[in-house]
Amino acid sequence: MDDLDRRLVGLLRANARTPVASLAKSLKVSRGTVQNRIDRMMARGAIAGFTIRARPEADAGRVRAIMAIAVEGERSGAVLRALRRFPEVAAVHMTNGRWDMIAELDTESLAGFSGVLDSIRLIEGISATETSLLLTTHRL
Repeated sequence: MDDLDRRLVGLLRANARTPVASLAKSLKVSRGTVQNRIDRMMARGAIAGFTIRARPEADAGRVRAIMAIAVEGERSGAVLRALRRFPEVAAVHMTNGRWDMIAELDTESLAGFSGVLDSIRLIEGISATETSLLLTTHRL
């Protein structure tokens, strides 16, 4: 990805529904250039798809959290495969430091949240977890 691609992706992150003509005007390139670059990045997998961002109050009843996970030995692959089976796990980030993984959790209720915590803690290869509820989100 070159600088133009990165700027294009930045504009799409801010609003994926921005018309190609508006993107071209902002980037000072032709509409065809923007469309070709979007198509090329999608074909390469650099752009995996387009989505929406809901206002936090639209999800007011949901329980969201991050879970830091320590993995025993070389079990990261098996733990990651197990986490993929949980629809409540929105994303998993591999990291360094004290924790090996950070999982983003999203549930419809506290009861569902408690259940998924219990189930994740039973995954073979997980040696410790620490979970924090997300109280407020600020989009930048």
